[in-house]
Amino acid sequence: MSIRKKRMGYLAVTVLLFVVELLIALFVHDNFIRPYVGDVLVVVLLYTFVRFFIPQGVRLLPLYIFLFAAGVEVLQYFRIAEVLGLSDHRVLSVVIGSVFDVKDIVCYGVGCALLGIYEGIRMRR
Repeated sequence: MSIRKKRMGYLAVTVLLFVVELLIALFVHDNFIRPYVGDVLVVVLLYTFVRFFIPQGVRLLPLYIFLFAAGVEVLQYFRIAEVLGLSDHRVLSVVIGSVFDVKDIVCYGVGCALLGIYEGIRMRR
């Protein structure tokens, strides 16, 4: 498969996942999909976004994505949105997040573990 086709595939999945995440954020108000599935999908979204720019892959990309997501979650503990004065900006506040929850980090770990499995299968082909 050509690099261009890979990039377009990753772009399509990124856009699709973004729309799904947006729909979850706006319309799903339950106790499972929004808090857990949404957090698993967000790391997959980040992964496909990075892979659009680096289609050949990065060996430890799922780990790097996990560290980034967990880092953002830790910043939420320190109320980074408030510190940066973004509390009044709804979109930015949602993107950064405002509530620390260790369960979110677990969900990021699950998503990144699934990505690691995907990468392992992809590398064997």
